[in-house]
Amino acid sequence: MEQEVDDSLHSSHSSFREKLLEHLFIAELLKKSWKTGCCDIEVAKSEVDSKGYDLIVEAEGILRHIQLKSTKQGGKAANQKIHQSLSSKPSGCVVWMFFDDVSLQVDHYLFFGGAPGEKLPSLGDKVAKHTKGNADGKKLERPMIRQLPKGSFTRVDTFEQLYERLFVL
Repeated sequence: MEQEVDDSLHSSHSSFREKLLEHLFIAELLKKSWKTGCCDIEVAKSEVDSKGYDLIVEAEGILRHIQLKSTKQGGKAANQKIHQSLSSKPSGCVVWMFFDDVSLQVDHYLFFGGAPGEKLPSLGDKVAKHTKGNADGKKLERPMIRQLPKGSFTRVDTFEQLYERLFVL
């Protein structure tokens, strides 16, 4: 039986959890490639998170720049902050994972992006603001970041369905 995880662990070690979920996502990509018998997938990581993506993945002849986001099941996140530079990348997209906070098993995904080979749809005009205020308490705008509402995303229930949305024409 899995032990309950203290909620404070999710906030105090959010970077650790983020990397763990990223590695689980990569593992699913590799497992899918292995199970199809082709073992023909390339994964690269961005060293600097300044252009709006975490991973560059090429599979099935499609190159994707992927921004990963995550929220625990029952989390209150109503939107995500997306860097405008992702729009200039080939087949840029956002994959939002909803996971169980104890097992870290992904329950479902939300996807924002075009079909394989197509550009990212418009991120809209809502400019995101910093989460913390400046010395005067004012939350300044982040001109290159857009706030994208949850309703802009498409629900995808399984990794297999997500893989098809990402790479299968």
